[in-house]
Parts: sequence; structure tokens; C-alpha cells
Amino acid sequence: MPEAPSAKQLEYLAKVMVELARYEHPMFEWEARHASPGVDVVIWLKVPSVYDDAYRLHLKPREIEANGFKWDFQRQLYNCLHDYVVEMFTRSPHIAEI
Repeated sequence: MPEAPSAKQLEYLAKVMVELARYEHPMFEWEARHASPGVDVVIWLKVPSVYDDAYRLHLKPREIEANGFKWDFQRQLYNCLHDYVVEMFTRSPHIAEI
């Protein structure tokens, strides 16, 4: 059975949720989840059955505590969305031919 999150872990989760609430996208949804230590941001495509795998970004406590967290988070979110879209390719030179 998973351990109950500490007050500090709940604070991290709340801080990430506040940042996520500042963003909205027509193609993607996201949520923050407690993941000791730190927080996972889970991203998935809004259109079901097109691509069902979620993308996960793990934020460590030191990243959440950083003074520049808001800007670092934006950069990480944008980078993750880029990586997620690239993972959706069904054919490209970086995928081995079967």
C-alpha cells in the first residue's frame, strides 16, 4: 500500500497544479500526480484511440523549490509536448523498419 504524502509533498503537488492550471491546449490534457519524491505531470492526447500512450514528466523537489520554477516548468512542458508529438510518429527514419 502506498504511503500517504507528507505535508511537503502535498505542497509540491499543489504548486505544480497551480502552474498547470495556467495552461490549456486544444489537443492535450494534463494532470499532476503525487510521485514520491516529487510530482509527475501526465500528458495525454484529448482525441481517444489516435494515440493512447501518456507522456510523463517527473519533477524533483529541488526543481519545484527553485526560484525560477515557473519559467523552468514552462520550458519543460513545451519540451515534453514536442517530444510527445515526435513519439507519435508511426513511420520515420528513427524507427527501425520491420
